[in-house]
Amino acid sequence: MKSKWTIFLRGMAMGAADIVPGVSGGTIAFITGIYEELLSSIAALSPAKLVVLKQQGFRVFWADINGTFLFTLFAGIMFSIFSLAKLISFLLVAWPHLVWSLFFGLILASIYSVGKGVKNWGPLPVTGGLLGAAVAYGVTVASPTVIEPTTLAVFLCGTIAISAMILPGISGSFILVLLGMYQNILAAVKSLDLTTIGTFAAGCVVGILAMSRFLSWAFRHYHDFTMAVLMGFMIGAMNKVWPWKQTLSWRTSSHGEQVPVEQISVMPQTYAQLTGLPSDLLVSILLMSVGILLVVVIEYLGRGKR
Repeated sequence: MKSKWTIFLRGMAMGAADIVPGVSGGTIAFITGIYEELLSSIAALSPAKLVVLKQQGFRVFWADINGTFLFTLFAGIMFSIFSLAKLISFLLVAWPHLVWSLFFGLILASIYSVGKGVKNWGPLPVTGGLLGAAVAYGVTVASPTVIEPTTLAVFLCGTIAISAMILPGISGSFILVLLGMYQNILAAVKSLDLTTIGTFAAGCVVGILAMSRFLSWAFRHYHDFTMAVLMGFMIGAMNKVWPWKQTLSWRTSSHGEQVPVEQISVMPQTYAQLTGLPSDLLVSILLMSVGILLVVVIEYLGRGKR
């Protein structure tokens, strides 16, 4: 029971991270020591397991797919998403630079945590790290698009976003922002629009099954290279979670709210000059330190799962 609660809490942390555009639940999974188990457990889900269910019964089937782990983890993720969506939406509007400061510290410390997973820093891992950083940075500076929220579009966005969500450093929520679908999905969660949620979830199932199989294969055959690429993703994504930003353009959401579309990172003093708002530099540094400390504590508690 204690183990189930710790897995549930990991799921809650992953769900909270996935709500924020720029923070990946995959990062939380990695620093809590369950990342590779999560990938292998998801990859184990296949049509062949239905044969196991039919011939050997539910208990063997459940053990084969690591069912207790997956069910408990995803229960924590969904609990966090549905319970924290409104709170995090409010905080991102009321104190965005303070929220980003916390996550900046969290991801900064996570880069070191992921880097420790590379056993030998040869030419191939170094190349992978540079490639991952370039790709992630390119994603963070890409101009958002606006996609009509049709059934097919929602399904495909779910497939793409969930693939990003299980990658440390690549935020599925931010991918939804780039696709112009973030506000629609968040509004569907808050209003319990079951049609949109179901369509998006179906896309997520397809995406996570495909990506988990690919990553599991990559870890088995190219472990150091894969770890270096994931570390590079996180380094490149730091631009997105920089706390102080200048908003270049806005759009009106379906609820009539003004939502930032294009933003660039600026220095704290420049932020204060441009916005007329305090940079809260000392408080931000404190929150960054809290984020770093959280990673240290989470990693220490997760060592038993590694």
